[in-house]
Amino acid sequence: MSIKSTLFAAAAAVAFAMPAFAADITVDDPYARASSMMSSSGAAFMIIHNNTDTDDQLVGAASDVAEKVELHTHKEDENGVMRMLHVEEGFAIPAGGTIEMVRGGHHVMFLGLKEEMQQGDVISVTLQFEKAGDVTVEVPVDLERKPMHGNMNNGNMNNGQMKQSD
Repeated sequence: MSIKSTLFAAAAAVAFAMPAFAADITVDDPYARASSMMSSSGAAFMIIHNNTDTDDQLVGAASDVAEKVELHTHKEDENGVMRMLHVEEGFAIPAGGTIEMVRGGHHVMFLGLKEEMQQGDVISVTLQFEKAGDVTVEVPVDLERKPMHGNMNNGNMNNGQMKQSD
């Protein structure tokens, strides 16, 4: 690898590590995965902070990588089986609060992928908030990340300070 390529890769890594900002919403540690190499679906995970003194609601998401983008969560059914559900009303983010979009919990779901998600790709995802408006996040594809890697506690099924709308 040339020095120019190495410097570009280092700069890109630092840029993706920086949080995304819009209004008073910040997004940290975004990453995306496909469920398998030839999958038609994938998901994005991140930590979203509401830095205001007003509650907000993540009401939708959009991306060119898939035919449809939805907000999903996992919920245990009456038989103790975890099921993935589309959450049409989205997710509440309390004033001064945080929501962790994690594997096994809340996440952005990509349905009908238009092309394979490959390690190192970067996809653009626009998060739609009721009050803060649209926040566009550049999300690196990380097919190698394990549940406990990064800044998130992905193994915590309780999902910390997450609050699910009723």
